[in-house]
Amino acid sequence: MTSTVALIGTPLKRRHSGVMHNAAFSHFGIDARYELRELAETGLPEFVAEVREGEWLGFQVTAPHKQAVIAHLDRVEQGAAAIGAVNSVINDDDGGLTGFNTDASGFRHALTDTLGATIDGSRFVVVGAGGAARAVVWTVLNGGAGEVVVANRSLQRATDLVADFADLGNMSALRTDELDVALASADVAVNATTVGMSSGELAFDVDAIPREAAVFDLVYVPPETALVRAALDRGLRVCNGIEMLVSQAALAFERWTGVSDAAPVMRNALEEWDGQSDRK
Repeated sequence: MTSTVALIGTPLKRRHSGVMHNAAFSHFGIDARYELRELAETGLPEFVAEVREGEWLGFQVTAPHKQAVIAHLDRVEQGAAAIGAVNSVINDDDGGLTGFNTDASGFRHALTDTLGATIDGSRFVVVGAGGAARAVVWTVLNGGAGEVVVANRSLQRATDLVADFADLGNMSALRTDELDVALASADVAVNATTVGMSSGELAFDVDAIPREAAVFDLVYVPPETALVRAALDRGLRVCNGIEMLVSQAALAFERWTGVSDAAPVMRNALEEWDGQSDRK
C-alpha cells in the first residue's frame, strides 16, 4: 500500500517540496507519495488523527503551524523542543508521532557552505519571530554568534523569542521600523519572514548594511526576490532559501525512509522542473 507524506500550512503557495520528495521516492523505488494539505490551525486535530489512522510515514509543517503542531504530538525531540518549533514529524513504529526540526541543520549548511558566512563571533540581524526565525536564531547562537538582534513588526513576539534563548548568548529585540541602526553593524542579515514571497516588498533596506556583510533570504519563491535583487545590485553576498530547503528535506527523507543520499536527487529534480511559469 502506498504510504503518504504531506506538507501542512496556510497558504501553501510553493510546490517545491512535492517535486523534491516525489522525485526521491521514485528514484529510490519507495512506494510513497508527498502531497500538500492547506489547512488552518483549527484543522490540526483532524489532520493528526488521520495520520495516526492511515499509512503515513509522517508529515512536514510550514508557516504558521510550526509551534502550534507541538501540542498534537506524542514526543518532541530535544533539538526541536529547544528551538520551540517543529517542521517535520515521523510516524513511529509504535504509532506515536515524534516531532523534530530539520530547518536548523538546513539553515546552517546553506549559511556556511552556500553563502560562505562565518557564524562564530559574527553579528546577526534576524527579521521575523516565527518558527523559521527560531531555528535561525538557535542555530547561530549555538554556533557562537557574537550578537543576535531579532526584529519583528510585533515587538512582543521578538521580545518573547529573545527571552526564550537569552541563556544562549547576547541578544536584543526591536521593531522592524527600528532596523536601520542594527543593520549598520550587521555581518549577516536574515529575512526569516514570508515578506517578498508574493510581492515586491523588502523585508529590510539593504542600503543600511555594510558592503562586506551578507544577506540570507529564506524565501525561495520567486528565486530572485526583491531583497535578493537589491542585495545583488549593491554587490553584497546573498543567497535565497533553496539550498536550505533541499538540505532540510533530505534530512526528513532520511528519517522516514532510511535513505541518506537524497539531496542530489532532490536538487536535480528542482533544476529540471520546467514548470517555472506555474510555480507558486
